[in-house]
Amino acid sequence: MKKTAAAKNVSEYIRARPQNVRAILEKFRKTIRKAAPGAEETISYRMPAIKFKGAIIAYFAAFQHHVGFFPPVPTAFRKEAGAYAGPKGNLKFPMDEPIPWNLVRRIIEYRVKEIAAKKAKN
Repeated sequence: MKKTAAAKNVSEYIRARPQNVRAILEKFRKTIRKAAPGAEETISYRMPAIKFKGAIIAYFAAFQHHVGFFPPVPTAFRKEAGAYAGPKGNLKFPMDEPIPWNLVRRIIEYRVKEIAAKKAKN
């Protein structure tokens, strides 16, 4: 995928990608929104990021052959997510294979609970 100008928001980031990639990114966006009601979208490190109560839940980004998903993956999901494991605890979903949306949703729900519990202690 060729380099594009830095997006100002998530919609702009998605619109700048090819049509087939846009559909995948929109599905990430929809899945995350559903799993994290009230979360905010932003751009951080030149990619879409989702914040909940001020903390980043996850990033997602399109690369040439895969979509990167950067929670990093909680320990509870490492075995299940192993086939998609990237080098730093992130996940790499090939664009030409089905994405395990249920796994993505459950990771986001876990991260929301994790952040809410941490905020409740403070």
